[in-house]
Amino acid sequence: MKVLWIALFGVLVLTLAVAQQPAAQKQAAPAVDQSAAPITVDVTRVNVLFTVTDKKGRFITDLNKEDFAVAENKKAQVIQEFTAETDLPLRIAILIDTSNSVRDRFKFEQEAASEFVNSVIRPDQDKAMLVSFDTTPEMVVDLSSETEKLVKGIHDLRPGGGTALYDAIYFACRDRLQQDQPRHKFRRAIIIVSDGDDNQSRVTRDQALEMAQKADVVLYGISTNISRIDTDGDKVLNYLTSETGGQAFLPFKVQDLAQSFENIANELRRQYNIFYRPEPLKADGLYHAVQLRAKDRKDLVIRARKGYYAPKL
Repeated sequence: MKVLWIALFGVLVLTLAVAQQPAAQKQAAPAVDQSAAPITVDVTRVNVLFTVTDKKGRFITDLNKEDFAVAENKKAQVIQEFTAETDLPLRIAILIDTSNSVRDRFKFEQEAASEFVNSVIRPDQDKAMLVSFDTTPEMVVDLSSETEKLVKGIHDLRPGGGTALYDAIYFACRDRLQQDQPRHKFRRAIIIVSDGDDNQSRVTRDQALEMAQKADVVLYGISTNISRIDTDGDKVLNYLTSETGGQAFLPFKVQDLAQSFENIANELRRQYNIFYRPEPLKADGLYHAVQLRAKDRKDLVIRARKGYYAPKL
């Protein structure tokens, strides 16, 4: 009888183990890599977000569709939709250089970035994320509308290490900013606070730029170089921002950082957006150059991305 009970107990234990096996396997399964998740793209329309100013940098906000012409690979396109975008929800990544090279200006960076968050992020509409980078990029605060959390994250930063700027751009675009869909319902921007000198990244400058273009992200740069000497880092910031339709600010002194942030905030609320359907349509995965100009207005300055990557089907 004792042997029978032992046998029955063994069968019961084995049955429970088998029943629980799928759950255990599920818990042990690796997490889904969000960076590899498919991104839905409407291949029949291209949107171009842009800013218009006069020669003195003053915003021009009273223009309409008939004032512009757009071409793709030098072939004229028909503008299907035109809007003055003043209220799109923002998705912003603030990338702050915490390398040793910016140590003496770091407190001013923190104060200016905190003021920007408090003045721009609308808790009911906008989200921002904070990424620090020295030797590697680090997510400090993920996309959030909680300004207090973002400001605390900024003030908790400590400088030290190398500079992995390109990795930080690549990570912020691929893993976060391009996840919000549909693309045309959000304004995506990255604000880089750095001297622009990269010495640690695994990806190249152009790989970081390509990822920003694929994610429809406008890059803005605020240089922490206050030597008044044009450096290679400043040239990097100018290149990255101009290619995506943004702008680089080169303050003369650290106290001017706040004004640079304010200029970006003003621009984010004073932009236009156009949509067109590419003709001919090519879902080839390649880069397509876009030219946007103002008709009969040589006094205007347009800042827009210079092209886009078509999805490959």
